[in-house]
Amino acid sequence: MNICFIIDPWEEINPEEDSTIRLIHESLVRGHTVGLLYHFNLTIRKSNTYGFVRMIKKQEKYSTNFSTFYKKVELNKQLLPISGFDVVFVRTDPPIDPIMLNFLDSVKDDTFIVNDIDGLRKANNKLYPASFEDPKNEIIPVTHVSKSKNYLKEVIKNSKKDKMILKPLDGFGGSGVIVLEKNATQNINSLLDFYISGKRDGNYVIVQEFIEGAEEGDTRVLVLNGEPIGAYKRIPAADDIRSNIKAGGSAQKHVLTAKEKFICKKIGPKLVSDGLYFVGLDIIKGKLIEINVVSPGGITRINKFNRTKIQSRVIDFVENVVAHKETAIDRKRDHKKLIADA
Repeated sequence: MNICFIIDPWEEINPEEDSTIRLIHESLVRGHTVGLLYHFNLTIRKSNTYGFVRMIKKQEKYSTNFSTFYKKVELNKQLLPISGFDVVFVRTDPPIDPIMLNFLDSVKDDTFIVNDIDGLRKANNKLYPASFEDPKNEIIPVTHVSKSKNYLKEVIKNSKKDKMILKPLDGFGGSGVIVLEKNATQNINSLLDFYISGKRDGNYVIVQEFIEGAEEGDTRVLVLNGEPIGAYKRIPAADDIRSNIKAGGSAQKHVLTAKEKFICKKIGPKLVSDGLYFVGLDIIKGKLIEINVVSPGGITRINKFNRTKIQSRVIDFVENVVAHKETAIDRKRDHKKLIADA
């Protein structure tokens, strides 16, 4: 297969921790042709979508040490048609570039894109969990999204909780997540001013029910084709509420609880129907906090804790999808020939 990974700059990757490196390495070890593409390097040529793709030079053997593998990678930049790739992985940090999605629209019928373009449009910010039916808030905490300062102040005032969570709509890695103390009126005013201001019409922000026990950490679950394939626990630093590893949290081995399995089972079918084949769920005390659909991480830590290879299961999945598509194309061609020859 030909596989393209749309990534952030290669030079900025940490090979010891990066999940995308594992997927790239697994693809190359299996003999697939791999290219790397930056979202700003897409272009149109002769009415087709092309990209200045950095193709990875094939080697006889790839080191199993990911730092060594990373250092030995040789890249050859070429202008190539994106439809020539069987698979495209979108693995950039959020928020996602909407223009990139417009470019990829033209190849989505020819190329298997992980995750699906329309699915990424639906789910690339923190509004997506609201699309799941949960009227009694059994799995999703009470959540309010607005850019109206007065409305959000009323929400906080009327909340039965002493604390609430405030965060930007399109943040990632725990950036901008803070705890609001209900009785800190002056702080609430200034914080809402800060978070909402910026754009001409203001930024959307989220005010969410504070989950008791959040200080004990959250669970990151990787879900492939609607099924959980691995998880680990993220514990906040002593002086922080955020569990994200980028925010200083630490990782621990974790076995999914019955409630966490229930959440995966409940939302799995919708994830698949929306074309969200590989995602990361963040769960706190049985409540689904976020669904990460753009470049979900955690492969490295889950592998370490469980002596497994999550990347192998992901590449198995895309190989099967592409094989099925190619079989369908061959069958269609054969059937058309039978009719033409009748």
